[in-house]
Amino acid sequence: MAVFIHPQAIVHPKAQLGQDVNIGPFCVIEERVEIGDRCHLEPYVQLKNFVRMGADNHIHSYVFLGAAPQHMGYKGEETWVILGERNTVREFATIHRSMPGEHGATTVGSDCMLMAYVHVAHDCRLGNHVIMANAASLAGHVEVGDHAVISGMTGIHQFVRIGEYAFIGAMGGFVQDVPPYMLATGVRGRLYGPNRIGLKRAGITLDARRDLISAYKIIFRSGLTQEEGLVQVEAEISATAEVRNLCRFIRESKRGITPASSSDDENGVEM
Repeated sequence: MAVFIHPQAIVHPKAQLGQDVNIGPFCVIEERVEIGDRCHLEPYVQLKNFVRMGADNHIHSYVFLGAAPQHMGYKGEETWVILGERNTVREFATIHRSMPGEHGATTVGSDCMLMAYVHVAHDCRLGNHVIMANAASLAGHVEVGDHAVISGMTGIHQFVRIGEYAFIGAMGGFVQDVPPYMLATGVRGRLYGPNRIGLKRAGITLDARRDLISAYKIIFRSGLTQEEGLVQVEAEISATAEVRNLCRFIRESKRGITPASSSDDENGVEM
């Protein structure tokens, strides 16, 4: 099938369109835009300059990609929004271009779902298979690992990292890093142990899940300092790749780690 552009869409003649692209009515596509094969843009999508997306993305109505960063220091420099493949971006979501400097792009991986009213600010980097539910918002420079889930109406502070396979509960607020594999929620976010159900569904082995629970208890619930807990975990149960990844993430944190709740949820700490 050839490229279809609805006659009521506005597409700059220099925009680069792949094969079998479908652009609905009232879309606005600016000059410096690259759209991969088989992408489908519903009515009223707007793609500003400096947006690039791979194949098979489905962009729903009223999505706005590539607006300038909401940053007082931005002076009109060329920076980008880059999407991978097979992403679904739902109604009224916004993804802003980066500030000039370190990355030069706000990036979304592949196979992600960004639900209605999601906001991804400048310089964010999302991995693959990320889910952000309705009205979840990322401030600038947030990093989200593969397979992470951020539930609705949750706000993430700038420069926070969300580890892979983490699950963030609805209406939460997070100002520090959330380690991989963890369940976290709360208006003032707290950890509630490993994301037991999510890890099982994802095919993480039983041994790895057990080791993550043991590591969590040592690092966050034993009364040891974080450094003492990491040393003990690395000495006793670091054979599992997931546990090594957990320890590495904590050691690399610059903002500090979201603290554990005073009482762990059953979902997080039992098998």
